[in-house]
Amino acid sequence: MTDAQKVERWINRFPLLRALSPAHLQIVRGTVQFPVLDAGAIAYDLDGECTNYLMCLEGRTRIFRTSEGGREVLIYKVGPGGTCALTTQCLLSGGTFPAQSVAEERTELAALPVSTFQHLMDDSSAFRSFVMDDYTRLMSGV
Repeated sequence: MTDAQKVERWINRFPLLRALSPAHLQIVRGTVQFPVLDAGAIAYDLDGECTNYLMCLEGRTRIFRTSEGGREVLIYKVGPGGTCALTTQCLLSGGTFPAQSVAEERTELAALPVSTFQHLMDDSSAFRSFVMDDYTRLMSGV
């Protein structure tokens, strides 16, 4: 699949991105990456640095913490068309991840670098609305 086809697939999965201005859409087209995680691969580690805004195209990840007794405590899962509330929280706060995320199956992501995320949050009301509406929806479900 070509990069242009990957971008179109991403925009089709997240149609609210069509509300971006042509200039902002050009920025995301030029900076988005499409990592693929095999089942069991770590999407991010506890206390890891948040370097990308992650959007799930296919597959599923689980976000969890490990208790002092060694038990895994599931926080939530992210599937196709979903984003990660903790990623958004980390990007907005400038902190690190308060949990770990692991792919449960082969998972394809769209990843916007933190610099692109910050630029769009500052400069694009459409992107800012998308992120904040999504974050609010995710947090109300947690």
